[in-house]
Amino acid sequence: MSEKFNFHTLSTLTSPGQISSSSQLLQLRTVKMTMVSEFLGQLSLNIGAHEPTFPTVVPAVDFDPDRDAARIETAIKTKGVDEQTIIDVLTKRTYSQRRDIAFAYERRAKKDMISALKGALSGSLETVILGLMKSTAQYDASEIRGSIKGLGTDEETLIEILCSRSNDELVEIKKVYKELFKKDLDKDVAGDTSGNFAKLLLALVQTKRAEPSSIVDYEKIDEDARALYDAGVKIRGTDVATWISIMSERSVPHLQKVFQRYKSYSPYDMQESIVKEVKGDLQRSFLVLVQCFENKQLYFANRLHEAMKSKGAKEKIVTRIIVSRCEVDLKKICTEYKTTYGQSLQKTILEHTKGDYQKALLGLCGPEA
Repeated sequence: MSEKFNFHTLSTLTSPGQISSSSQLLQLRTVKMTMVSEFLGQLSLNIGAHEPTFPTVVPAVDFDPDRDAARIETAIKTKGVDEQTIIDVLTKRTYSQRRDIAFAYERRAKKDMISALKGALSGSLETVILGLMKSTAQYDASEIRGSIKGLGTDEETLIEILCSRSNDELVEIKKVYKELFKKDLDKDVAGDTSGNFAKLLLALVQTKRAEPSSIVDYEKIDEDARALYDAGVKIRGTDVATWISIMSERSVPHLQKVFQRYKSYSPYDMQESIVKEVKGDLQRSFLVLVQCFENKQLYFANRLHEAMKSKGAKEKIVTRIIVSRCEVDLKKICTEYKTTYGQSLQKTILEHTKGDYQKALLGLCGPEA
């Protein structure tokens, strides 16, 4: 059956007076079974297909793009620029709403809103606001491109993004990267990295990770846990290819169980094993992967804490995490932050940043829960 499962159709088929013979009854049963099995099939396809989201930036109610565009235009034209209005509007609208504002602005002012914002703003605030004018995937793709073009590679950014994004996110990033830069992400990554580090990143970019399944395969969990141990701690040297294959191809819920099982074979947990077995960028990448498999939002909370506790916050990292996750899971990151560090992320931002940059970050984080 090509139709979607339809409860109305089913109730019509089973209404009194519709069945006049045993052959019709048999036909009805067949139809019902087919429809129910198709419905269950649709359900199983959707299980785990997308990670749940915990955004701090949600669609504004009573949204009027023309009204917002007029406010932005006035704010830009104001002598000295009214940064507060720009922050108030753009940090409280989703990307899709911001795009509608940009269209309305262009119709109204006969000029491009992004160019106008570039001309009106500067410094850290400009970086945040221009970041918000990109979709999450466009933003990630631009950050990756920035980390590999030119002399030297910003491995830290590359590792953070490629090792923390879900399969769905990576598929979208690859598509957008090609659209924006007319280049293939895997070729650019391969051209800018080397050795096992390159192999791991390329394996992630190839997005071969299995979708989560409603069936727990304990035999496979045990087999993978054993394989990780046999390829690392158990032998002299490390069979990195086995680690890469398991960590880039298995579903996240499966890997969480694998790491639990791993402890019954190894005297060290997975993170300790990684530190003992590999070094440099490869070690950092495997650690980020495992931390994200275990608790992605805690990983980001720890990154933000590290970036802000140094004198003069590492603004690039703080900006990237808050801008890229505000429509994804920033609410949960805030929760993990408070649980782990005993004070809210908002309070930490107040202590370590200042001015309009601080206001924009707080706008994106939303009120303390």
